[in-house]
Amino acid sequence: MPSTSRTETFPAHTPAASQVFTLLLSHGPLTRLEAARRAGLSAAAVTKAVRPLLEAGYLVEDADQEARPALGRPANLVRVDAERALFAGVKVTGDEAIGVLTDLCCRIRLARRVPLPDRETRAVLASLGQLTHELRVAADELRLPVLGLGIAVSGDVDRAEGVVRYSPFLGWRDVPLAELASMTCGLPVTVDNDVRALTVAEQWFGAGAGLSDFAVVTVGAGIGCGLVVHGQVVAGAHGVAGEIGHVAVDPAGPPCHCGNRGCVEAIASEAAIVARVREVTGRRVNHGADAVALAHQGVAGVREVYATAGEAIGRGIATVANLLGPERVIISGEGLAAYDLFAEHIRDAFTAAAFGSAARCDVQTRPLPFEEWARGAAAAAIQSFIAPDPRPSR
Repeated sequence: MPSTSRTETFPAHTPAASQVFTLLLSHGPLTRLEAARRAGLSAAAVTKAVRPLLEAGYLVEDADQEARPALGRPANLVRVDAERALFAGVKVTGDEAIGVLTDLCCRIRLARRVPLPDRETRAVLASLGQLTHELRVAADELRLPVLGLGIAVSGDVDRAEGVVRYSPFLGWRDVPLAELASMTCGLPVTVDNDVRALTVAEQWFGAGAGLSDFAVVTVGAGIGCGLVVHGQVVAGAHGVAGEIGHVAVDPAGPPCHCGNRGCVEAIASEAAIVARVREVTGRRVNHGADAVALAHQGVAGVREVYATAGEAIGRGIATVANLLGPERVIISGEGLAAYDLFAEHIRDAFTAAAFGSAARCDVQTRPLPFEEWARGAAAAAIQSFIAPDPRPSR
């Protein structure tokens, strides 16, 4: 194993230190005075919070010549030293593991992919071990420590316990993945739902930066949703908040693997679309790309399948807007490859189902490769490093 296996802890585990560091991570560099204003803390509290982080090298300060006051020395800008440490993030799909190595500001320095020959837990752990080893070898060449590993998995994930309660695409139930992966990879491990991890990255660095209330809806193998309410990523009492994929939008619709009928996921997931296209055309359709190609070729009935899927997604998004009133909904996921086929139907269904001012919600599309999902896993690992055992808002 590379020398980066040494353990290191964040030097200041106080709420103020975590708050200020996260603020500087996503919005810095800032002066202490500006950080205090944005965080709602006193200048003295910010000074106390940053002192050990400066001493340990996680923060650095530079003179801000442009912000020179009328009298006295120029104000000092405080920023995160991105080169202080590295973090690894892995997104696990049903077929492969996508890994990234990021700096402390969660900028991707390296990306790797390894196939998953088998979805059985032991086989996935072996692939995770191989992938993490490759990333740590690269980190060792940079002479920087890797301080944590984040793993993003679809399904019901208990982040606080590090357990995958249920992942339908992997066929897992009650897998203590954080413990097992830590023993395999030799790093502190944070396991989170993949959409929730992506939401953390969007909150810190993406289309949700600066917003107190927004949602991320992902379209692809499943239909997922990450929620940020009053600046906090919401997991709910049982870790399944935001499951719009299992909102029933058509009681007479197709059966869903959750046991209900007419769920958004049963209508608009890639597998549901492929099955329906196969049914209406009588053709051999194995993948989403095949279905998209038939739609673009004008094969009878295929565009109607996408129209129905778009309507289901639009109603699901309207449900989120009606319940929570987010400023923005960000649509992402591999299913955006077909966005031109159902975009209009998403907008129309959303507008029809959104109540009152909820219809003013800014709905954006943001195609993101799986490397960005892995970056979200790294962001979750950084979050855990800054504030161990975080309890997401309920």
